[in-house]
Amino acid sequence: MALKVKAVEKKIKFTKNENDPGVWRYVMSPELYIPLATDKVIKEAALRSGVSKGVMQACWDAAGEVIKAWATEGHSVALPGLGTMRFGLRAKSVEDVNKVKSSLITARRIIFTPSVDLKEELANTAVQITCYDRNGDEVKRVTSADDGTVEDNENGGGENQGGTENGGGTNQGNGENQGGGTGTIDTGGGDDNGGGDDNGGGGTGFDEG
Repeated sequence: MALKVKAVEKKIKFTKNENDPGVWRYVMSPELYIPLATDKVIKEAALRSGVSKGVMQACWDAAGEVIKAWATEGHSVALPGLGTMRFGLRAKSVEDVNKVKSSLITARRIIFTPSVDLKEELANTAVQITCYDRNGDEVKRVTSADDGTVEDNENGGGENQGGTENGGGTNQGNGENQGGGTGTIDTGGGDDNGGGDDNGGGGTGFDEG
């Protein structure tokens, strides 16, 4: 079993200046997998557990309702064999308590924390990379030899944790308004890498990758 990844040659710009010529870089991303229908998953789980498909469907639905209900009550809920799930939010920070209001919330989030077993499984899975040039032609295939580190978004990881060159995430504080403004707090670790009151305010940075 292996994870399939494509590396496509793309032009990347590091500023919003339309005169910026940009640079060509090979950008990696996972291949899109065909989503498995719920019915297929339930059927396979029923076969592996030895119970009927109807019973498995009832258990699946009940578990989903319980997870949804408890997570919206503020609990971190176990997902059997996978990890835990909870809700969080991303919100702006303010100095004056009188300015605290619900409009400061910029996004509600679903936060998944994988179990140790799941992280080990991912770490031990090979990665196969197919490279395509700017014309869409396949130019190389690579089997990964990385150390298998699995990022944990509970500890500061996230999709935009590092830019292509200099590690600048979307709101790291390197934006146009670096000296002021209202910072952003991400209560669940995750995508943003800074931008609180003490970091110069979350300016409008540029996502480089």
